[in-house]
Parts: sequence; structure tokens; C-alpha cells
Amino acid sequence: MRQEKRGTKKVKAMADWVEKLPEEERAGLEKSGPPEWLAPMLATLTDKRFSDPGWIYERKFDGERILVFRRGDDVRLMTRNRKTVNAAYPELVEAFGAMGGPDIVVDGEVVAFKNNITSFSRLQQRIQVRDPEQARASPVAVYFYAFDLCHLDGYRLDGLPLRRRKALLRGALDFGHRVRFTAHRNAEGEAYFQEACEKGWEGVIAKRADSSYRHGRSTDWLKFKCSKGQELVIGGFTEPQGAREGFGALLVGYYEDDELRYAGKVGTGYDDKFLVEFRQRLDDLETDESPFADGPEGDSEHWVEPKLVGEFGFTEWTRAGRLRHPRFLGLRRDKSPRDVTREDT
Repeated sequence: MRQEKRGTKKVKAMADWVEKLPEEERAGLEKSGPPEWLAPMLATLTDKRFSDPGWIYERKFDGERILVFRRGDDVRLMTRNRKTVNAAYPELVEAFGAMGGPDIVVDGEVVAFKNNITSFSRLQQRIQVRDPEQARASPVAVYFYAFDLCHLDGYRLDGLPLRRRKALLRGALDFGHRVRFTAHRNAEGEAYFQEACEKGWEGVIAKRADSSYRHGRSTDWLKFKCSKGQELVIGGFTEPQGAREGFGALLVGYYEDDELRYAGKVGTGYDDKFLVEFRQRLDDLETDESPFADGPEGDSEHWVEPKLVGEFGFTEWTRAGRLRHPRFLGLRRDKSPRDVTREDT
């Protein structure tokens, strides 16, 4: 089993990091013990691409957002809705534990690759794992791309500018095989976005370089997406037709004004194994009442409690508010149904 080397030299170099900060930045530090939880900062989708020297540009990954909480020898990997997922990614737990160093909270993304492109569909094979030994035996290798640092050595870093947090992040961890630093560009956001789309990436995240870390959605972080797609709540399903097993299509929607709005049926993107196994989960959640405020009315639909969230790709929203040519990409466990809203651009 591959182990990351302990970063003893790096730890010593970080010992006096507070004194090295400019006085105005030291004033923005907040002393704090190791937190049990910190809500992540979330980006806002936009269709405006731009280049600005006051912003940095990072690759947008197609993976699972994870916060790493390391306190002494204890390491916790947590999704953005506070689920602990150590069992799915034991090699990442070991990598962070083997580094040594101060208590930290690191923000980043767990990814799996397919043909040198991060693939959420491939990562699904690990997301569903509940046993560490089964995860170790999986042919799907996973990696953690760190892009922000929220807590370091007894201090909350929320008030520091992003460039400083990234500099501290680079110095706080030993990056290598499993744990990697997310590089960024300081200019040419539009060119980087075009390059990302040509390479088949998800897109680019633009971040205001002097921004603080806000626990929630913010326009200081913006998503430039190459293709349409978003999370949607599963509220029902239809029966399979012909030789198909399991279910025919999922009925999906999003929340608006505290009501679940219907977005359409999704009948593609599933393999045979998923169709059969997921039907069992749907049956466990079946209910007599439709969860949609404006859903389809017919006798062929089955309704389920809106407790599950999926990732779906599509070409566009229709004028009627439905998905055009939708396809299923995978289940999401890192987002609560009530947080799912429509992304219009």
C-alpha cells in the first residue's frame, strides 16, 4: 500500500506562519479550536465569461465536493451536507493522516478519471461503497484536489484573502499521488474557459482573488460551465416497457418558493444493474401523493418521497420549464433536496 511521506520539513516551515503575515491580514485571523463542521463556500452559475486581474481561474472538476477535517491523527472526510464518507475513500484518509502536521480543514473535490477527464459517472462506483475493504479493492482510483484552506493550526482563515489562503494551503500539505494542489491562472479567464471546453472539462471556476471565505453561496465564486447540467430531486418514476427491467424513467424537479416544481422525465443514462437495484430504493420511498406542485397527472406514474438527488445533463430548458434531451449522470449524496433550485443559465 502506498503511503505519503510525513511532511516534517514542511511542518517546521509552517510553525511561524502567523508572524509572517502582513499586519492587516493578521488582524483578520480568528483564534478557534478545531471545528466539528464548517459549511463550504458555493459558486454561482453565470453565462458571462470574463478576464480580470482581480480574479483567479481554476479548473471545474466533475466529482464530489469534500471537506477534510484533520485533528491530530483523526481524519474525517465530509460532504457538503455533513455526511462522513471515510469508508468510500480510505486511501485518502490514510494520505492525510500520514502527512502529520497541524490541525486543518481543507476544501476540495474527490475525483475519478476516465480518459484523463474527471468523470462523475465513474466516481459513482466509489460513492456507493460502504465498506473500506471493498473500496480498496475497487478498480476506480480516486484523488483529492485541494483548492482552499478554511482552518489552520488554531485559526479560522475566513477573513484572509483567497490568494493568501491558497499560499498557506500549498505550504500546509505534502502534495503527491493521492492529494493534489489545484493550480490556477491569474488572467485570461475567457481563453481558459475555451480551452476547458475543448478538452472536455466541466468548465472553469472564477474566484475573486481578494475574497474572504463565505460559508454559503456567493457571487465571489462563479461557475463557467461548458455544458448544461445540474442536480435535481427525484419525485417519482414510471414502469419499464418491453424487455427493460426496474423502471422506465425518473420524474425530477427542483424547489422554488418552497414547492417542488416538475422538470420532466429522464429515461436514459442508466445501466441494467442500476435499473434493478435502484427500483428497490424507489419502492421503499413510494407514496400515494405526488410531491410536485405542478407535476404530470396520469395513472402510470409512481410517486416517491423527495429524499434523493441526482445529477442530470441536458441540452436546454424549454419555454415550458422542462428539460430537453435529459440524461442521468449519477446520484448525489452531497446535496440536500431542499437546496436544489433551478440554474437558469
